[in-house]
Amino acid sequence: MKKRPSILTLILAASLCPAAVLYAQDEARMNNPSKIMISELRDAYAAFNRGDIDGALKPLDPDIEWSEPDGFPGGGTYHGLAGVKSYLTQSRAGLSEGTSEPEEFFTFGSRIVVFVHAHIRPKDSSEWHDVKLADVYTIRDGRAVEMRAFADRQQALNWARSKSLSDN
Repeated sequence: MKKRPSILTLILAASLCPAAVLYAQDEARMNNPSKIMISELRDAYAAFNRGDIDGALKPLDPDIEWSEPDGFPGGGTYHGLAGVKSYLTQSRAGLSEGTSEPEEFFTFGSRIVVFVHAHIRPKDSSEWHDVKLADVYTIRDGRAVEMRAFADRQQALNWARSKSLSDN
């Protein structure tokens, strides 16, 4: 019977060989990119909620295309990290307080659909708004290259599913 290494042995090995740790992280990203990307997207929403716009940009490709529906404040299409940073900064500035919490994640090929619950109070308002929406990220080489926001969650699922089928 083969004896498994103890946790202490593994920790010691990792501390002596940081390259092995990086290799293991790269392997995890290659073998389960959706799980890694979902974790990175969770972190990005948390960063946005605390006002850390640079942290919210971390999972995004430098050439990302970011689209918000025309009916949303600041609706339109933004290109690259600078464009998205400008949009997210403007979006945060319009709030007195609030959060955008990811509730569920769905994977369709290279796309991840995030059901988001936004609980916000705009500046100069005492009213809170609860909005249920969906963001769809297209992933390539471990980075989000496209994000499309949808006011209708079912529409987001249908769009992601149809795009996934057409990719094959």
